[in-house]
Amino acid sequence: MASRQSWIGVLLASPPILLIIVFIGFPVINAFGLSLGYTGGLNTTIAMIGKNTHETQSWAPTLDAYREVFSNPRFLSDLRVTVSISILTTVIVTALAWLVALAMRLRPSGITRMLPAFAVIPMFIPGVIGAWAMIRFWAADGFFGSAMRSLGVASPPQIAFTSTLVLMTQVWSSLPFAVLMVSSGVQSVPDALIDAARDAGAGTIRIVKDVVAPMAFVPTVIAMTFTAIGNVGSFTVPWLTGPSAPTMLGVSMTKHFNTYGEPQQSVVMAIVVFALAALIGVLYVWANYRQAKEEMT
Repeated sequence: MASRQSWIGVLLASPPILLIIVFIGFPVINAFGLSLGYTGGLNTTIAMIGKNTHETQSWAPTLDAYREVFSNPRFLSDLRVTVSISILTTVIVTALAWLVALAMRLRPSGITRMLPAFAVIPMFIPGVIGAWAMIRFWAADGFFGSAMRSLGVASPPQIAFTSTLVLMTQVWSSLPFAVLMVSSGVQSVPDALIDAARDAGAGTIRIVKDVVAPMAFVPTVIAMTFTAIGNVGSFTVPWLTGPSAPTMLGVSMTKHFNTYGEPQQSVVMAIVVFALAALIGVLYVWANYRQAKEEMT
């Protein structure tokens, strides 16, 4: 009976697993083979129409496509921009989420209770609309430029179509999820622990450091990992608001595939993005493992 029930459970769970294998897993393996020079089979057509395709001459894979991509100064510049913007966005978003959560938890008032509502507004605005609004606000002929010129600034700083605007838009669009996650973790801290710390003479900084932060650690890590992964593979925001070069890898790999006709090189860049996301995901797995271990002890 137990064996029969286990097989029923496997069958019930198999449809989504099969969908992932067929529509995600197999194409990923096939694309990885293309990056290693295996241009036969399902990769035959794309290898024929692609330019600068490196083919393996035997059963052993070739790393020529990786050598070409990593020797390209533009790719290295795009990689630096991608990593830098992802790190800065994650740090800024996490800090803002914590400020909102702490203000609502430790200094409750009418204004602080409204902060989460304002912070999650970008969640209900499509990314394309939000990016376009940022461009129109910070463009030379937009609100910011017009306001600066009305104040006597002849040449206001150019923010539109720069990495600075990409960073600002990424922070704006990534903030809602982080606020929801961090706020839920901070709000779950029992009042008794905070009151006991205050009775013992602990100040606000000590309460946050020794009481609130440890109990909200896992939600914070989840917010950080999802923010970082979302920014590493971002396309819409850097494509609309960023410069033509250097740009983030999501835009760069699209250009290599569609504009330059180099699908193999774009696959290599996609694998680099996947590797970065996997490294970030390790932090998420470690945080959940640590929480599960603490709950068992």
